[in-house]
Amino acid sequence: MLKVKGLTKEFKLSKKQMKLEHTTDSRKIAVDDISFDVKPGEIFGLLGPNGAGKTTALRCISTLIKPNSGDILVDGDVSVVKEEDKARSYLSFLTNELKLEDHFTPNYIFNYFAKLYGLNDKEIEERKEILFKKFGVDKFKEVKISQLSTGMKQKISIAVSLSHNPPIIIFDEPTNGLDILTARTVTDYLEELRNEGKTIIISTHIMSVASKLCDRIGILIDGKIRTIGSLDEILKEQEAIDLEDAFFKIYKRVKADEGGTV
Repeated sequence: MLKVKGLTKEFKLSKKQMKLEHTTDSRKIAVDDISFDVKPGEIFGLLGPNGAGKTTALRCISTLIKPNSGDILVDGDVSVVKEEDKARSYLSFLTNELKLEDHFTPNYIFNYFAKLYGLNDKEIEERKEILFKKFGVDKFKEVKISQLSTGMKQKISIAVSLSHNPPIIIFDEPTNGLDILTARTVTDYLEELRNEGKTIIISTHIMSVASKLCDRIGILIDGKIRTIGSLDEILKEQEAIDLEDAFFKIYKRVKADEGGTV
């Protein structure tokens, strides 16, 4: 359902950013020629430290920013880069950074975004009933966003993002900043979506989340994918006892090759 081919994205740095990055180069390559594919019924994880390029890659895949080169294909031959409007009907991008207007209610916000996705009134009510019940939003659907907890706001954001029931779900840091109960609700639901045959990509820097959820993992360091495989394949390849051990072996090797220190 989704194929990433030679994806590259670079940004121009301001003088202040160059100083913070300790570089004299005004260009920063955030994502460097990465390729991978994700099949229906699979959770693929991009695992890496902060600044590795995970969010940039997901934003390119989600049509939010354009890559400098490469392409992303959905449903066989629909190009995210060349046919972004068509591609969006296949995609849902979920992020903890989604801001909800405080003075609206979950009911109003869901209806508004579902209509943007082209759902009719019957479809909206059917999807709302399913998702609000799943995340426990139904009891709060007429309460203003400003009066809700951070965890409930996150659940509403997820419901809104999935209103059109997309086949491809892209989730940037699915459990970051969530309490343990909300985080468990989110990870359990991602597993349900996988079992329904959805194509799912997540980014994370949390080893336990990647180990538990992901069928395959791509380890991203300094904008490049250093290895891809199932957890067992990566552990065997790196002769590691767990994912954290494998990650640090790869990270140390990358930094040693660059002549730096860990």
